[in-house]
Amino acid sequence: MSASANEKDSAALKEDGNTLFKAGDIPGAVCCYTKAIKRSDSPAEKAVLYRNRSACYLKQEEYHKAEADASKVLDIDPGDVKARFRRAQAFQKLCRFDQAFLDAQRCAQLEPKNKAFHDLLRQIAAQIQQKSVQLNSTDSRVQQMFSLLIDASAKDSDRQKAAQNLVVLSREDAGAEQIFRNDGVKLIQKLLQSKQEDIVLSALRTLVGMCTGHQSRTMAIVNELGMEQLCAVMGAGASTVSLAACHLLQVMFEALTEGMKKEFRGKDEAILPEPSKELRSMLRHLMEMMPASNVSGSGRDSAINLLIKQVPRKSMKNPDNSLTLWVIDQGLKKVLEVAGTVPELSEGPPLTDNSHMSCSVLLSKLYDDLKSDAERENFNKLCEEYVQQHFSRHGLDGKLRAIQTVSVLLQGPSDVGNRALEMSGMMDAVIALCASEDVTHQQVAVETVIHAAGKAKRASFITANGVALLKDLYKKSENDRIRVRALVGLCKLGSAGGTDFSMKQFAEGSTLKLAKQCRKWLCNESLPPTSRRWSVEGLAYLTFDADVKEDLVEDKNSLLAMFELAKSEDKTVLFAIGSTLVNCTNSYEVEKPDPQMVELAKYAKQHVPEEHPKDAPPYVEKRLKKLLETGVVSALVCMVKQESPALTEACRDCIARVFLALVERQEDRGTVVAQGGGKALIPLASDNTDVGKIKAAQALAKITITSNPEIAFPGERIYEMVRPLVSILSLECTLLQNFEALMALTNLAGISERLRQKIIKEKAVPKIEGYMFEEHDLVRASATECMCNLVLSTEVQKLYLATGNDRLKLLVLYSGEDDERLRKAAAGTLAMLTAEQPELCARIPGTTTHWLEIIQSLLLCDIPDLCHRGVVIVHNMMQAEKSLAETIMESEALEILSVLAKGGEGTPQPVSKVAQSCLEKAVEYSIIMTRDGKGTEP
Repeated sequence: MSASANEKDSAALKEDGNTLFKAGDIPGAVCCYTKAIKRSDSPAEKAVLYRNRSACYLKQEEYHKAEADASKVLDIDPGDVKARFRRAQAFQKLCRFDQAFLDAQRCAQLEPKNKAFHDLLRQIAAQIQQKSVQLNSTDSRVQQMFSLLIDASAKDSDRQKAAQNLVVLSREDAGAEQIFRNDGVKLIQKLLQSKQEDIVLSALRTLVGMCTGHQSRTMAIVNELGMEQLCAVMGAGASTVSLAACHLLQVMFEALTEGMKKEFRGKDEAILPEPSKELRSMLRHLMEMMPASNVSGSGRDSAINLLIKQVPRKSMKNPDNSLTLWVIDQGLKKVLEVAGTVPELSEGPPLTDNSHMSCSVLLSKLYDDLKSDAERENFNKLCEEYVQQHFSRHGLDGKLRAIQTVSVLLQGPSDVGNRALEMSGMMDAVIALCASEDVTHQQVAVETVIHAAGKAKRASFITANGVALLKDLYKKSENDRIRVRALVGLCKLGSAGGTDFSMKQFAEGSTLKLAKQCRKWLCNESLPPTSRRWSVEGLAYLTFDADVKEDLVEDKNSLLAMFELAKSEDKTVLFAIGSTLVNCTNSYEVEKPDPQMVELAKYAKQHVPEEHPKDAPPYVEKRLKKLLETGVVSALVCMVKQESPALTEACRDCIARVFLALVERQEDRGTVVAQGGGKALIPLASDNTDVGKIKAAQALAKITITSNPEIAFPGERIYEMVRPLVSILSLECTLLQNFEALMALTNLAGISERLRQKIIKEKAVPKIEGYMFEEHDLVRASATECMCNLVLSTEVQKLYLATGNDRLKLLVLYSGEDDERLRKAAAGTLAMLTAEQPELCARIPGTTTHWLEIIQSLLLCDIPDLCHRGVVIVHNMMQAEKSLAETIMESEALEILSVLAKGGEGTPQPVSKVAQSCLEKAVEYSIIMTRDGKGTEP
């Protein structure tokens, strides 16, 4: 296209934009100015266009864009007073008053008589003054709050209000800095010693605000307050205070460790020492809390939780596990002290119901973080030494401590637990204590048998020797605490065949009887929560049997009791509930055997797994419906919210599987979202097992496909969806998972530019392009649909503008395919690209010799959407270059366009309107004549 035609085009668009601006159609004006900018080659003209678009953005309150456009004008012409005035207005709205003042001052100097410039200058000066006063008043407010908090004679209500105000102030960086510089840490130190819980909580929350994301301040606070005081607060009796202190220490750890990864270590950008000394000091204090008798149970659990989060490597790609080795060397025996404590005995620190489970998780995490056999052997040796030391002591207390330690190890690093269990005399002592008359002794021994029963090495021994023992305890014990545990042991042994219907350990009907007793205890509120938790453990094993699943979902009271336990203080029940629900929903992995191999196995008289008739899809669907009606979603949401080591990756995996099963039916997805399921799935897609992440991401994809994502995931949550969806665009995932992820991303990409940018940032575009070549029709079409929405972004358009690739050719060829869905997506992408980037139009003839036939086939198509895309592509090509218009008009396209332009039956109005516009362009180029003689024959 000639330069004069190009300039005429941009000039016309500028005039259209001016007209629309005056008429109040601001979005329309922005569109015209944007197109004109792309088509203009003149810097002077571009400056005017940017200035006009800046005025539009000011009207739309898009101040960042207004400032950017005005700055582009000033780069071209620093003396453009209108642009400088608009930039001053934008800076003012962005509260960047200093820059706004400089621009307004320059405007007033260039045009001293312009009243608008002087008015703006006065406004900005007043705002600068007001901001200064506010800063000074904030300082005085901080001082006033401090005075009130220190004054013992002040009213409690006034002190509490001052403490709350301090928390609010600390959440802003400027406020946090003012508290810090006003000697606030010393005051907070005094507040932490207060007898009033509210004051202590406010002090801790203020520290959270001051430490969040700021390494230098965190280091100073850790050194000034001292870990002794923070650990003392966390170890105090009140669980709310303990949790708040735990949260503060977590924030401190994050600030220190994140700072080490970044180039800067605080907003002051000062050069600071590495915080590794502070980190090790903090960890040492946490380890010293383990065996301390003056630390509360909840405080100890918080310390264990912090060690779980901070010590092991976050990624196995990081080769450095020195922190884990240091903690094992310095603190493993301290952790084992907690693991071996039997709460009913006087010796040992106070525990909660969750302490042993937390220890199991910590021990497991430390063991899994070891890299070599030598490191693992050292871990085993330290554990065996500790167990042997107590087991060889005189009296029962030492043996009980040793057995309790083994029980915790079996729940955590089970290989280590197995080795300890094989020590001379250990198993005999366990079996002997099962017959003890002391309930506490029996309880410790029975629990150890149960944990050992799940481990392959000991299961055969226990199956042979333990069943009779457990049956005897179940039938003869007068204590329900023992009976429920014995029952779980029987359940565990009875479920050895898993879901294989033909592999049952017990006689017909025995599992149903055991399950009935479990449900009875589960609903018995007079039993302590720990005993009721064990009944869920039993159901977790028994629900491998489909008859048990059916009975459980029909028992509404049992389901409600189980869901109530999910929300209780006892977090150790989470995995048992998750496992039970996985079994009831059949969301476990089932490998379908090869039919030929099955026949061979039958011929060879080998065992062939059989599926229970009640595990067929119609039964599973009914069970899912019952669970939804009884409130399973709210229970799962509560489980996800738990800040507890008991919420292990295996537990998260279970929850993700159940959610995926619950959203399988489209009609159930609204219920899951309405009850908070969508929100709960987002963390499950990032913190989980590898399989669990995929399951959660697939559930998110299913919801996004059929629900409005802006309603299902409101606010910032919608942006958190992108990474999980992109993660299942992987060859490791199934084609169904790929397809659902592409469909979900298509929906997100159609919502806003910010979401498209997020998708691009997550490096999804190359993956989506890869799926555009997939053999499967649906996957290929959905990838092309996703690209159709992504090309609204300039960054993606640039990929098509780049030379030396076949991106454009693929779209042209797909526009001529038989698959209607693929054709619509490709033609739609082509229509948008040729509108936004006219220079691509000239490249279309070079993609394939059949390009004209493909476009003509679109014009002749009976499907209105395809025909419309076709005429838009033709219109864009004719607008772009006269030579292209001539080539198109010399073909049969002229006749087709003439028919379409007439409209009539079967031709949608938008199609005839665009076709008419194409013919008008041909007349304008003098390629064709109208009946009144305008234009000339080609």
